[in-house]
Amino acid sequence: MTGYLVFAVLFWLGAWAFNEWLVRQHPKSPATRRAIGIAVPVIFGITLLVIWECVVRGFNIPSILLPAPSMIWARIISSTPILWADFRQTFLKSVITGYVAGCSLGFVVALLIDRSPFLQKGLLPIGNFVSALPVVGIAPIMVMWFGFDWPSKVAVVVIMTFFPMLVNTVQGLAAASHMERDLMRTYAASWWQTLIRLRLPAAWPFIFNALKINSTLALIGAIVAEFFGTPIVGMGFRISTEVGRSNVDMVWAEIAVAALAGSIFYGLVALAERAVTFWHPSVRGGRA
Repeated sequence: MTGYLVFAVLFWLGAWAFNEWLVRQHPKSPATRRAIGIAVPVIFGITLLVIWECVVRGFNIPSILLPAPSMIWARIISSTPILWADFRQTFLKSVITGYVAGCSLGFVVALLIDRSPFLQKGLLPIGNFVSALPVVGIAPIMVMWFGFDWPSKVAVVVIMTFFPMLVNTVQGLAAASHMERDLMRTYAASWWQTLIRLRLPAAWPFIFNALKINSTLALIGAIVAEFFGTPIVGMGFRISTEVGRSNVDMVWAEIAVAALAGSIFYGLVALAERAVTFWHPSVRGGRA
């Protein structure tokens, strides 16, 4: 017991000191700066896993309460076909389909609202109300309407992603200043020309903010929706089933896969944001 805990403390102190040294470096090479930016969170994550492993082994915590990372990794390796089938059902079918449909629909409706003050005053309050509804209340209704397979999960994801995209896009389209709009009018620009050349570029940071928020909401919504009815496959189904069987290591394996998929999904959206809004101060940072 003592050996594991001492090793955890020493590893934590060493990793902390090394990270402190790394963040104080100011290399001139952009590649080196990017490498340091990646290394710091990786070292921090490894440190957490090592401490987790040592605490579980040092205090002899039962695996049913908290399995060690090594046990979770062994379950991932031994259950790869099951995890892949669950990932394909939940993420590739429900999350991606619902995410694209919900964000696209929210964007289109935001354009319609921008053209109609009546819709702006009538639909936005309803959108704020619906966005506050808990997913545990929406999911059973969607299952009754669309069945137990993935379309009902897509419906939940659409509802969860539609209104964040709607609200953020409407706010983004209003971000352009009156002086800039007056300038476009002096050029006799049409509504579409003003939208494409001025208002939509100004709205991109707001739109990508919604896309990043929805990248996590979509995964959460799909997994929770699977708790209320699904075929015998899916991340939410597996988590709820394996908890009942006390196979906690499998539950954590599903959680690890979901966390990894969600992080990669969020990272891809963030990379797209940097490519599209490279001109924005939040992206340029100190590179001006």
